[in-house]
Amino acid sequence: MNNLNSILIEGNLVRDPLFRSTSKGTPVCTFSLASNRFFRQDSGLEKEVSFFEVETWSKLAEACSNLGKKGRGVRVVGRLKQDRWTGTDGKARSRITIVAEHVEFRPEFKKDGEKTTADMAEAAAQDYSEDIPAEEYHEVPAMTDILEPAAMPVTF
Repeated sequence: MNNLNSILIEGNLVRDPLFRSTSKGTPVCTFSLASNRFFRQDSGLEKEVSFFEVETWSKLAEACSNLGKKGRGVRVVGRLKQDRWTGTDGKARSRITIVAEHVEFRPEFKKDGEKTTADMAEAAAQDYSEDIPAEEYHEVPAMTDILEPAAMPVTF
């Protein structure tokens, strides 16, 4: 029986997504996400910003690469993955990333002469449920469809 490992996070892309392929040709897309938390303190409203690294695979990676842009709002559902290695100095290192299983982008508003997010999403709408070959990745994450344009939430 697997333990529960699930995360839902919303925020904005810190930079444009980085798209690449593994040596076997599987698409991988990574991006950084900034998530804001507001809370009351004695002096008023305070803001705390946290940064997270997200990776997507296969068709979901292609969709994120096409739709993602620095500053764009995004909601990610996935799981946490911890990478461990020994640094060049001999010390143990680790990093936690989010492996996305579902990604939703906030709608963008049209400027004169530009395509809307819905237009781009409709053109990119396909089946995004391909699995990653096991030999390319130590664990095969479940892939789900990206949200179709008609179902895109207007607000979060």
